[in-house]
Amino acid sequence: MIKGLYSAASAMITGVYRQQAVAHDIANVDTPGFKQILTSLEDFDTTYAYTQTTDNSSSSPVYLGEIGLGVMAAPETTDFSQGELKTTDSELDFAIEGEGFFMIQTADGVRYTRDGRFSRDAAGNLVNVDGYRVLGPNVQSITLPEGEVSVSTDGTIYVNDVNSGTIGLAYFEDLTTLSRDGENTFSSTATPATTGGGMILQSTLEQSNVDSAQLMTQMIEISRSYQAAQQMVQNQDELLGKTISTLGKTS
Repeated sequence: MIKGLYSAASAMITGVYRQQAVAHDIANVDTPGFKQILTSLEDFDTTYAYTQTTDNSSSSPVYLGEIGLGVMAAPETTDFSQGELKTTDSELDFAIEGEGFFMIQTADGVRYTRDGRFSRDAAGNLVNVDGYRVLGPNVQSITLPEGEVSVSTDGTIYVNDVNSGTIGLAYFEDLTTLSRDGENTFSSTATPATTGGGMILQSTLEQSNVDSAQLMTQMIEISRSYQAAQQMVQNQDELLGKTISTLGKTS
């Protein structure tokens, strides 16, 4: 009976975690370059099940197998598939067609993102939407003079037709080395390559790869699972109470 409580309670706790992940994805459905968080489940714990033979042929219990004691959330993963590319009217909006990442210099070090909403700051530095400097291939800041900006697909920046720097791309063969570091940035334990990241498209933004319809279905499924687990906890509690009451009368 206690095993039933373990199973139901673990399902409720896991449901809360999954709901938070889905809510985070939905909140970022309109965030350029956002990558969807994926959740999965694994066994919380297992226990062995035995029975006693009815013919008294053996005094040893007979092994039946293992019984699961519920579920738990597995470590979250990220869906790095490319989102839809959308044309904008800003010359400092950029998207990557390929698997690369823009490099951003933050207070905590270099971070990686697919969000290409860039602009000039007061000093002429190319910065992202959070004010962090966008980096070139050699992890250096990019300073742009005033003028009309055009960017080739290899990231070379021209201001008034004069070469003024290059937007760097980081490429990771193993995306599992990336971990979510902020709302829309990633850190990595690996040193990225500076080739193979794809092409840079100007006046274009990559949209979030969140599937809204799929997430709404997940939210309904998670809510129903939570309600079912909650009802199981109540049932187990009632059965446990009746068992204690019955044992108390017979003792």
